[in-house]
Amino acid sequence: MVSRKARRDPALEAIHSAWKVISAHPLFAPMASEWRLPQRLDQFPRDGWATVDSNGQVRVHPTRRATVEEWTWVFAHLLIHLGLGHAGSDRLAPDAAAAAACDVAVNRFLGSLKIGRPVVELPPSYPGTEEDALARHWRRVGVPAEYCDLGVAGAARADVLISAYTGWGDPPKWQERFAAGLSAAATAAVDVAGGARTSLSDSRSRVDLWDSALGWFVSSYPLLGAMAACTKVVADVEVARGWDIHVAAVNAAAGEIYVNPLTSLTQNEWRFVMAHEMLHAALRHGERVGGRDPYLWNVAADLVINGWLLEMGVGVMPDGALHDPALKGLSAEAVYDRITTDLRRYRKLATLRGVGLGDVLGQPLPHPGESRRATGLDDIYRRALTTGLAYHDPSRGLLPAGLVEEIRALDHPPLAWDAQLARWFEEHVPSVTRLRTYARASRRQASTPDIPRPGWIRPVSQELLPTYGVVLDTSGSMDRVLLGKALGAIASYSQARDVPAARVVYCDAAAYDAGYIPVEDIGGRVQVRGRGGTVLQPGVDLLEQAEDFPANGPILLITDGYCDVVRVRRDHAWLIPASATLPFTPRGPVFRVQ
Repeated sequence: MVSRKARRDPALEAIHSAWKVISAHPLFAPMASEWRLPQRLDQFPRDGWATVDSNGQVRVHPTRRATVEEWTWVFAHLLIHLGLGHAGSDRLAPDAAAAAACDVAVNRFLGSLKIGRPVVELPPSYPGTEEDALARHWRRVGVPAEYCDLGVAGAARADVLISAYTGWGDPPKWQERFAAGLSAAATAAVDVAGGARTSLSDSRSRVDLWDSALGWFVSSYPLLGAMAACTKVVADVEVARGWDIHVAAVNAAAGEIYVNPLTSLTQNEWRFVMAHEMLHAALRHGERVGGRDPYLWNVAADLVINGWLLEMGVGVMPDGALHDPALKGLSAEAVYDRITTDLRRYRKLATLRGVGLGDVLGQPLPHPGESRRATGLDDIYRRALTTGLAYHDPSRGLLPAGLVEEIRALDHPPLAWDAQLARWFEEHVPSVTRLRTYARASRRQASTPDIPRPGWIRPVSQELLPTYGVVLDTSGSMDRVLLGKALGAIASYSQARDVPAARVVYCDAAAYDAGYIPVEDIGGRVQVRGRGGTVLQPGVDLLEQAEDFPANGPILLITDGYCDVVRVRRDHAWLIPASATLPFTPRGPVFRVQ
């Protein structure tokens, strides 16, 4: 026997849809709920719509058909009755004057909300008198005709029915719930004005979505829980608009993730976005760009991270996010080498920030309450990921091998720029070897004064003394802090290597040969010339062609990256700011000054 398909009831569907609208509104949410659906009541007056009792139960006309907007207005009318105290235990069944006065107060308030469509003919204006005083006045003079039929229960009945409480616990305190709804509606209105919500009917703010997405990692996903605990979310419409952030971006140095509050994503999609940005910061993708194209490197890192997150099942990848199954198992460096063979295609792809823009930022974005953190976030990120890896629950699934390799590699972070510079000095600027000889008087040990001891001497031949060249960018864009750090480090390492002097050339629009400068003067008493544009090649040529500069002398170039394309034919190294890039692929090592 084939069962017949259940017949649709348009009237009931409209009633339930309207109740969902009311339940989602922040003003009525504390008084309405999904489980307290309106019930149909038999023997309802023909001209009536619905009533509500003091327990909050709404009863509607059994056969009346209306639109969702009309039922929404009816339900809002009834709940405002409860919120204004018209169903209080101290009230008796209202007479016609009291019922009309209560309807005036409700419709006067409801008119400012602009919700639903009225089902009664509203007067052009309302008396400003409080309902109890208005009821007493109308009992003496009678209710004016324009205020007689403003209720929704029909001409013969009051909208609110006083009934005995039959539920568990204390009876509902409708006025307190209404006050809570007013507070929530005011907050929601501010969110709408600020762009954090699209309308008052949003059941929850998007701020809750990304905050709860970040909190989910702390409570439920140990691998990224420590990272989430030290990360701050900045949701500012003006910041997102000013920096063209479509969905999100991250700055590892500030420990901040910038989200666009106008972007509509689900809870699981925000989890994916939060994990994506945290992995960018923790795996130091901003510092690992080297001489690569920053945007293409960002695209390569996105492809790798998104593949990992899909494999781990973290959240849901938003529409438009980058993913290519053919690149599974490759590192970000290998993916970069592959995508650079098709620049026309990959430059059109969009990161979570947008088309042509990387979501890994090199500097914190200015915003109210901007984070001011001390240095050392790399150590925090490294400990957070390595600790999360140790506590990862295998029941959640195995982690991608590439991600595990990169996390374990964080246990051996690269040397700081000054340590790398010291190693470069040790390799290219060897110190003079000291010799022990009996030809020089030496102190004798107190325990054996009769035994002569050899003393230390250094070769005095001028040709054996080490030196090196410094090409210093002195253009107007050069940061004085960078100059101070770089020159100070050079001076200290030169003294440690027994270098008496270095050949210094200043470069801006032209090259200025300062000759050999004692290393103790390089760090603080050097007078910089120039401050024009940046052309470094003449300074390099000057050193390579100088007759008084050793043919095998290394060259150290200090610049902020805003320079010409330079070709150096001998051993050399670069000192640049941590966030800078060179306009070409350097052949020598690059030390990034923090």
